Amino acid sequence: MYPQQELALLADRKTILRQGITRRRDQCVADAIRVTKPLELLDRALILWRRIPPLVKLAAIPLGLLVIKRTIFPKRKINIFGSLLRWGSVVYGAMGSIRTASKGQSGTVQ
Repeated sequence: MYPQQELALLADRKTILRQGITRRRDQCVADAIRVTKPLELLDRALILWRRIPPLVKLAAIPLGLLVIKRTIFPKRKINIFGSLLRWGSVVYGAMGSIRTASKGQSGTVQ
């Protein structure tokens, strides 16, 4: 059928081809790990965000705005008492809405 020399050449080509496939497969795995790393961090952050109670999330928004304001306008002095008075009614109303929603009521009087 085939001479021994031709069969040996085909076996060598097959070995080289398998090694190339293995290298490409390892490279694909490394690339997939590198690409999915930010997605893994985003998934962890989302899980942590879902563990935070809603009231804390509500309080985090004004605090985040306060931090942003301080970084953008560092020379302006912020009156914390005034900010609490300004945002207090908003937070109180939101807490009432959250309580009503958690009880399963629509908030309307019948």
